[in-house]
Amino acid sequence: MATQHLSSALPATAVSAAYPMANPGYGKRSAPGQQARSRDDFALLPTRERYVAGFVDHLPDGAAMSVKQLAKQLPLYGQQAISTSLKALSVAGHLRRVRCSVGAGDESRWVFRTFWSRTARDNEWWNTYLATETASRTAAPVEPPALAAVPQQRTAPEATPDPAPAPATPPTAPPTPPAAFSPAYLALAQLGRNDHRLGLSADDCTTLEPLAAQWLDRGVTTDYLTSTLTAGLPTQIDSPAGLLRRRLIDKLPPRLPDTTSTAPNTPAPTHRLLVECTDCGRPGPPEALPDGLCHPCHTTHSTGGPPSPDPTQIAAVKAHMANLRHLLKPV
Repeated sequence: MATQHLSSALPATAVSAAYPMANPGYGKRSAPGQQARSRDDFALLPTRERYVAGFVDHLPDGAAMSVKQLAKQLPLYGQQAISTSLKALSVAGHLRRVRCSVGAGDESRWVFRTFWSRTARDNEWWNTYLATETASRTAAPVEPPALAAVPQQRTAPEATPDPAPAPATPPTAPPTPPAAFSPAYLALAQLGRNDHRLGLSADDCTTLEPLAAQWLDRGVTTDYLTSTLTAGLPTQIDSPAGLLRRRLIDKLPPRLPDTTSTAPNTPAPTHRLLVECTDCGRPGPPEALPDGLCHPCHTTHSTGGPPSPDPTQIAAVKAHMANLRHLLKPV
C-alpha cells in the first residue's frame, strides 16, 4: 500500500481575484534567490504560521500587506493573530517590513514595503540584501535615449545632365550682424529708458559694463542689479555715469558659494531605507533590528515577558509626578 505524502505547508485560502493591490511602490516585494516551491515549505513553523505563510507566499508582488487586509482574506484568524504570525515569520527569517525614502527635496516621501522570502534567511543575509537595496536606489536610473523611427529616404530619380550654365555673378556677402550685447550692458542701457535721470551714452555703458558684470557673476539677477542702482536716487543727477560707477563699486554684493553645482567627486544623496519592527512598527537601520524586531520587542519575544524598565525612565516619571503633585497643592 502506497503511503500518501502531504505537504507540510497548509492549504491557505485561495487568493481572491479582488485581493487589493497596494499603491505603486508599496506592498509585497519578493526577495531574490528563493528556492522553488515544495511540499516542505514552512515545515518547521507552527500550524497558524504555516497557514499565513502559505497565503502570503502566493500573493503577487505589490499586494497589500496590512494586517487588516490579510485578516479579511484569512477568516480563521483575527487581526491580532495575524499580527502575531507576521512577527513569528519575521523572526523565522521570511519577511522584513521596511520604509524607504524616495524622491528628492519637496517631492521626497516614504513608501512602505514588506520584503518576503520563501526561503528562510538569517540576519546577516537580510542586512546585506537591504544594504544592497539601498545602494541600488542611490544612483538615479538613466533613461535610455528614445529611438525615433526614421522614415525611409526616397531615392531621387537620376536626372539628365543639363548643359553647362552660364557664368553667374558672384553672390554678395550678407551683412555681418551686430555683436550681441551682454546682459550687464543691456541692464545699464535700459536704466535711462526707465528713468531719464540715468540716461547713459554707449561709451558710458561700455565703460561701466565690467563693473556691472561682476554683480551678475556673483549670482544676482539683472532685476536685482537695476533695483539697487535706482533705489533712493537724488532729485537732480549731474553725472549719471559717475553716480552709477560709485554705486556699482560701493554696493557690490558678497560672493557666495555656488550651491547649484555639485563637485564631480561629491557622492549622490543616499536614499534611506529603514527596517520597521514587525511588532510595534518602530523604525531603525537593519543591523539595529535583529529578526526584524526592535530591542524591547526582541527582548519580550526572547524572554516571554516584558523587558525590565529603564531606571532613567523610572526616575523621569517619578520626577514628573512629584512636579504635578507640587502644582496641585493649595496655595
